[in-house]
Amino acid sequence: MQHLDVRFYGKSFNKVALPAALASCFLFSTSPVYAQANGANDTIEEVSVTGTRIRQDPLSQGSPVTTLTAEDLDRSGLTSVGDFLQRLTASGGGLNSRFNSSGNFGFPPDGGGIGAGASQIDLRYLGSNRTLVLVDGVRWVNGSSASGVSSAVDLNTIPTAIIERIEVLEDGASSIYGSDAIAGVVNIITKKDFDGFEIEAYSGAYDEGDGESNEINLSIGTIGDRSRIFLNIGYVNANDVLAADRDQASTPIPFVTNGLGGSSGTPQGRFFFTDPNTGLQVDCTINDGVTGVPRYDAANPCGPNDDFSPFTTADRFNFSPFNLVLAPNERTNIYTQAQYDLTPSTTFYLKGLFNNRKSTNQAAPEPLFIGPEAGNGNLLDTISVDASNPFNPFGFTLDANTNPFFFGRRPLEGGPRVFEQDVNTFYVGAGLQGQFELGDRNFYWDVNFARSENRADQIKTGGYNSARIQEALGPDCTGSCVPLNLFGGQGDGNGTITQEQLDFISFVQKDVSEQELSNVTANISGDLFQLPAGPFAFAAGIEYREQDGFFQPDAVVVAGESAGVQSTPTRGGFDIEEYYLELQIPILENLPGADLLDLSLAIRNSDYSTFGSESTSKVGFKYRPVSNILLRGSFSEGLRAPGIGELFGSAARFDQTLADPCSDILGTQNGAIPADPQTVANCAALGVPVDGSYVQFNPQISVTTGGNRELQPEESDSITLGFVYDADWVDSQDWIEQFTVEGTYYEHEIDGAIQALDAQVQLEGCISTLDSGLCNGITRTSGGVINGFSNQLTNIGGIETSGYDLSFVYLSPTYSFGQIKLTWQNTFLDEYIEQVPTSTGFIDVHLEGTETGDPEQAYPELKSTLTSELFYDNWAFAATFRYIDEVTEDCTGLDGLGLCSNEAEELNVLEDTLYVDLAATWSLPTEQEITLSAGVLNVTDEDSPTCFSCALNGFDATTYDVPGVFSYLRFNIKL
Repeated sequence: MQHLDVRFYGKSFNKVALPAALASCFLFSTSPVYAQANGANDTIEEVSVTGTRIRQDPLSQGSPVTTLTAEDLDRSGLTSVGDFLQRLTASGGGLNSRFNSSGNFGFPPDGGGIGAGASQIDLRYLGSNRTLVLVDGVRWVNGSSASGVSSAVDLNTIPTAIIERIEVLEDGASSIYGSDAIAGVVNIITKKDFDGFEIEAYSGAYDEGDGESNEINLSIGTIGDRSRIFLNIGYVNANDVLAADRDQASTPIPFVTNGLGGSSGTPQGRFFFTDPNTGLQVDCTINDGVTGVPRYDAANPCGPNDDFSPFTTADRFNFSPFNLVLAPNERTNIYTQAQYDLTPSTTFYLKGLFNNRKSTNQAAPEPLFIGPEAGNGNLLDTISVDASNPFNPFGFTLDANTNPFFFGRRPLEGGPRVFEQDVNTFYVGAGLQGQFELGDRNFYWDVNFARSENRADQIKTGGYNSARIQEALGPDCTGSCVPLNLFGGQGDGNGTITQEQLDFISFVQKDVSEQELSNVTANISGDLFQLPAGPFAFAAGIEYREQDGFFQPDAVVVAGESAGVQSTPTRGGFDIEEYYLELQIPILENLPGADLLDLSLAIRNSDYSTFGSESTSKVGFKYRPVSNILLRGSFSEGLRAPGIGELFGSAARFDQTLADPCSDILGTQNGAIPADPQTVANCAALGVPVDGSYVQFNPQISVTTGGNRELQPEESDSITLGFVYDADWVDSQDWIEQFTVEGTYYEHEIDGAIQALDAQVQLEGCISTLDSGLCNGITRTSGGVINGFSNQLTNIGGIETSGYDLSFVYLSPTYSFGQIKLTWQNTFLDEYIEQVPTSTGFIDVHLEGTETGDPEQAYPELKSTLTSELFYDNWAFAATFRYIDEVTEDCTGLDGLGLCSNEAEELNVLEDTLYVDLAATWSLPTEQEITLSAGVLNVTDEDSPTCFSCALNGFDATTYDVPGVFSYLRFNIKL
């Protein structure tokens, strides 16, 4: 990978490698203008580059842009462009195939859904919805996953084989491109001038024999006198990796096998109640091997004379082996693009895409948590167990209105929860582009139309109908009703819930979501007049787009009768009219101490049907004191309008992994440390029993989320300051062909950030301060269990982040053993602060150098990638070193286990990580272009650092690789 602006300045223009370097660096928008070096004069044609609509010398680009080529993508050994982009040092992560969640945990507060099977890009840790994704300079449709209406693009909808290069603008650009470009822009440039027939085949797998991935692409292109046509048909099939096959992922708390972190929803059942006849509190589970109706001894519950025993930590259920560390993903696509020159200066283009993704997520069999103390916040909390149920061993009715009981039973008999997504993306784009002369000046224009749709259908099996469960446990189970045996455990090992019972209470859940985008743009650019230091240039344009989306859960879920996570429909849309103007003003040129100085100005007005008009602006400068040093900077205002899910998202549940500080306040469980007196007093004030009887049943607490139609746009201020240095002394050195350095300081400040309060921060803050602003919306049962946790989206606070990018490129002369190239990229995170509101002000939460756990996200203070390449004859070798600095997580609740690196402060360090990837390519010396490639990812078998606070699989999927060594082969032939 290369940084666009670190290539050739001053004397290095005369290098033989210049034409090839320009070919790999120049950027295109929708206009087919090509950069050329005019050999005699070394003049460079001005082209459009990402970050500005004004054509200019790409070697003097005013913003930091990283260019990634198709060869970089091939060498990565990855088949998803999203997974590839997440390896950028400036990337904060985002959804990818290492996430295995599709509604079993519920729905995040932004209304965007789980994003199952999707892959996204998040720049600067600001979230995928604050990074704008373009394809050939035009917006791409946001993704769907049948669980919400997302505000981010699913990069798995863009086939890798159609990509010529990717430009990543690491700067705010709302004034140029509109909403969502707060953190930066990813512009994916597709192949256009492709002539011939190409076949590409790929296969790879982990050393454990799993996670096999296969890809095949067929590409056909032709170039005529006035036409250019390209067609690609592609297929990718990536298989899963089971959590059971990775040690750190095989238990809820990595490497802990004594039941800690497990679920109260066990195959043997957990029964927590007060016996109405004796007043004794009971907390039991069924003994192994019990058949028939269990015997219950009211005089000595869970004693030697009945079939129950006290429920202990060791009885908790290990749900982890059912999960996936890598979710399977199958994609099929067809893409075509045609260009026709209507005149020498006017071109018509037409493009179309169909992409299908089939993906699967899996979770342990759905637990049935029943009774007022369950804390579901739904129908299951109100279910009573009648004495007339033929399987009820207690001989009395457990009335939900008078007896605060909790029953947890996980029906292994019904199999795991399986979520299967079928996602279709349709895209058609058309437009005209060209140029004309007015006087002695050239003007460039384009008009574009795009219509796209992304629809996701999801089928869930292994779910249960709570209304049917209520009927099957109640007094009115007659006729077609089948009484449910919730109490028999696994019996002889095959389970006591019969197939007839399962058929009565189970259902197949069908959810669907869809997004549509219609977009019309028109742009014009050129030179208005000549100033002493150069042309006064401009770009202007208009854009109109409509966005619509909906999420429709299954009718059983909408009725509130699912035993799983509840949700309700979402539907909405809006339209936008936008206008922009960009100016480039040359100030000085070819003067001592001022080889170049110019200013750039941009302004954009966006009129939304949902909230009205907003404007953003940007001011930038470029200054070259001498020919080989470029100084640049910008100040920009940013805008992100709330998305459909954020505005119109209906109430939904998110089961977040939370540690309740009011749980076990006397420290009676597993050697826990008793809470301090102030915490005990505060918990009592919140309704928690002071006798310490409340112990959190499960690590997950249901949080109710939802959209907010009163949301306003986020606003941001961004600053970048940087330099590019090309060493002009290399001509006198026989060991350097090129040496360049690029540095950038960035700073982003977001006001009115659209988010919900971090639930763990809110819960801890409520208990420690009793602040009404934090405690409102959190309710508890009489037994202390949290049964309500409201967490609606608002323009809640702010985010401040700053840091540095520093990169080096070294290219050697060609020696007898070949030519060496080194590319070293570094991103330093100086600070990342989230401002959390309370009733009395804001709390600054510093996240740099930390791991948040759930939702998982690491904020390492340094990410570094060093790529060394050797080119020799028909061979190319590459070694890539990916370094991630250590981060610290909160490991509250793991006292006395010897797991945390600093148990006294309840902190754990995720050690720094170094992944090493190797790749080799051999080009056969034949008339056909034939290449063979092989590679190994994580060749040293580096373990991803264990994360105890992460919700699943024992590592942070946004930041680290799947544990194991991955090897691949790639074959390519072009005729």
